[in-house]
Amino acid sequence: MELNFHRHRRLRSTENMRALVRENHLRVEDFIYPLFIIEGENIVNEVKSMPGVFQISLDKLEAEMDEIVSLGIKSILLFGVPLEKDELGQGAYHNHGLVQEATRLVKGKYPEIIVVADTCLCEYTSHGHCGVIEGEKVLNDPSLQLLVQTAVSQAKAGADIIAPSNMMDGFVAAIRKGLDEEGFEDIPIMSYAVKYASSFYGPFRDAADSTPQFGDRKAYQMDPANRLEALREAESDVMEGADFLMVKPGLPYLDIVRDVKNHFNLPIVIYNVSGEYSMVKAAALNGWIDEQKVVMEMLTGMKRAGADLIITYFAKDVARWLKEY
Repeated sequence: MELNFHRHRRLRSTENMRALVRENHLRVEDFIYPLFIIEGENIVNEVKSMPGVFQISLDKLEAEMDEIVSLGIKSILLFGVPLEKDELGQGAYHNHGLVQEATRLVKGKYPEIIVVADTCLCEYTSHGHCGVIEGEKVLNDPSLQLLVQTAVSQAKAGADIIAPSNMMDGFVAAIRKGLDEEGFEDIPIMSYAVKYASSFYGPFRDAADSTPQFGDRKAYQMDPANRLEALREAESDVMEGADFLMVKPGLPYLDIVRDVKNHFNLPIVIYNVSGEYSMVKAAALNGWIDEQKVVMEMLTGMKRAGADLIITYFAKDVARWLKEY
């Protein structure tokens, strides 16, 4: 009996053959490494729910950056963890705030490093929400004014990219206008365009001390059940002047990454968030999985889904593993 079928296994026969036809690759240049800058001195606090991730004070940042640079990582994302908070989150837009001072330090010593500044208020507000509140309601338009001030102060400090993560309506338009009016027309905006009200953010809230003191963020972050809404959100940000589009979280939303990639011609960023990181770390520490293999497969899946860039707490680990190949 004559059979007629395709022999797909011909291209899987050896490691070199598989490498020859491999469609997606991880590069150290793909990664953006988040850093948590805490107020104080001589502080290197491991986040209990995120093994291997630390809150560091400004005086410890240079040593951390030396390691990051030595690994070939070229981009970082800065978060501030202040000791004092207030209702309006003034530390976010203070000219000598934590992110601003960390930016100056990094750009002064490592000018080639891309500094992405997280532009939000939740780490700085006493109530833990991403904007101005009235009662228990987060007000959209008054929040935009503070976000613009934050973005401008970060740009003045030397940030290469402004990354607003608040999910207020019109935040890209407001920040773009504010940056342009201050002479920062060339500073791009990496919009958290598609940010879901996810249960995967818990460990981050430990690291950034940003847990809401009342309610939740479901009135401004997206419903995890929605898909078409993601395209509406992304389209609005494109029209308002975004330069990058981000999908957050990563693993549960790979379909959304592909949708956004298929519809828009901007660089697509995925955030491999804290909950995803902590689950892998916990399983690895218990000996249930091979951490390196799982992480490489997970991040490659994010690239395959359409992500051009990956924000990940695994960046240093993966940079080391890539050097071994």
